[in-house]
Amino acid sequence: MTVARGKNVKYLLILFIIAVALAPLSHFMPSKRQRQQARMRETAAVNGLFVEFRSLPGSASGRQPAGADAGRVIYYGKRLPASVRERPGRAAWVRDESGWRALQLGDTPPVVLQDLPGSVAAASIDEGSCGVYWQEDGGEDEVKVIVGVLEAWLATLDTPERRAIRKTP
Repeated sequence: MTVARGKNVKYLLILFIIAVALAPLSHFMPSKRQRQQARMRETAAVNGLFVEFRSLPGSASGRQPAGADAGRVIYYGKRLPASVRERPGRAAWVRDESGWRALQLGDTPPVVLQDLPGSVAAASIDEGSCGVYWQEDGGEDEVKVIVGVLEAWLATLDTPERRAIRKTP
C-alpha cells in the first residue's frame, strides 16, 4: 500500500509542477472584455472603418462632455474620399445632457448624429475622416449603428449641409 501511495504522490507532484509551469501562460489569454472589443473592432474594420486611440475633442480646453473620460478614447472613423478632401474643414461636436453641441461657435451638428447610440461621447470631421469617439461600452450591434450613421454622414458631405461647416485652418 505504501508503494501505491508513493506512486500517487509522485504523479500528484508531477501534475503540480506542470500546473505551476503552465500557470503564467494563462495571463496571455484574452479576457471576456478583450474578446468583445476585438469582435467590435473586427466588425468595424469589415465595414470599412478604422479604429485608433485619440484624445477626446475639447479635452485640452476643458470643454468635454459630462461623464467622458478625460484621457484618450477610441475613435471609429470613416476615411473621406478624395473629392471631399478637396474642401478641408475641421469641426467637432460633443454630447452632453442637452444633446449635441459644437465646440466651435457657428458649427451646426449634422442631423445624422442624433441616430448614434448614447454611449458615443463626441463626433468630429477633419481633412481625412469623419468619426465618433466612445469607450466601446456597447456591442457589435452598436458598432453596426455607428457604421450606418458614418456612411449616412459621408453621403451628406458633398451637400449644402457640408458647406455649412466652417472651414478652419
